[in-house]
Amino acid sequence: KQLPVSDLRRKLNMQALRSSQGSLLGRPRPCTSRLVSHQVARRSSIVCSAAAPMKKVEAEQDVPGMSKFLDTLKYDKNGLVAVIVQHIDTGEVMMQAYADRAAISETLQTGLATFYSRSRNGRWCKGETSGHFINVHRLFADCDRDSLIYLSDPIGPACHTGARTCWFSEASLDAGHHVHTEGEHTHSDHVPMTTLLALERTIQQRRDALAQPTEGKPSWTARLLSNPELLCKKVREEAGELCQTLEAGEGGERAASEMADLLYHSMVLLNLQGVKMEEVMRVLRKRFGTSGVEEKAARPPKQSS
Repeated sequence: KQLPVSDLRRKLNMQALRSSQGSLLGRPRPCTSRLVSHQVARRSSIVCSAAAPMKKVEAEQDVPGMSKFLDTLKYDKNGLVAVIVQHIDTGEVMMQAYADRAAISETLQTGLATFYSRSRNGRWCKGETSGHFINVHRLFADCDRDSLIYLSDPIGPACHTGARTCWFSEASLDAGHHVHTEGEHTHSDHVPMTTLLALERTIQQRRDALAQPTEGKPSWTARLLSNPELLCKKVREEAGELCQTLEAGEGGERAASEMADLLYHSMVLLNLQGVKMEEVMRVLRKRFGTSGVEEKAARPPKQSS
């Protein structure tokens, strides 16, 4: 029997979740199937559906240090703190929600973003309905102790609209001192992005424009996208110039400039191969704590052409 698309997506997301999920309680992040032996259930008999066959989360008082940490937070009159979900690899701000003590405790124990839903008046494990779970790798409290950051790796879009992030509407003041807003959930033109992601978006826009007739000279990015030989030549050239800044003692400012050139040209090359910076960042993150020599030795051999 063929599964509906929504059920198939949730099943695939569950498989991805089980291969990457872990607890935040100071332990290595094992896969979900290995996590069942310790602290993976929650405050009541309800089990987060993402965690099957997980056990119940331990009660707050049964987790060493949990109550002490939760007591340091400043809750509002409803017993909640604000939570920002930030992407661990791209730095994007994905969504905001609220959490009570139990939701924070569950998040720390399961590594799944869990909140208190004010509209539902109860616990909300993001992804139980949609399949768009959020793997929380680290949790941070702000200086006033009244808000948290879940540093996370989301599975699928974070926004209920289907957008990658909940922030896609931008307000600005025009030359006539009128405030206007732009942005829709269907595109990322007005999504707040870090510098590298904004550059990546611009490169993609240049590539999309290649399909449209234009007048005048093409942009440099368009020329590179249309000429892989020139592009590879420039990447090699910029890499050499970066090395020269060290060899010739040209200083930090020059090194930063040459690195910017190398990054730009390399990102154009990645665009041609359909590789996003998020994938590069994820590869780098997975190498943390691993010997560079060992990591390189463990790579599969390159396939001969």
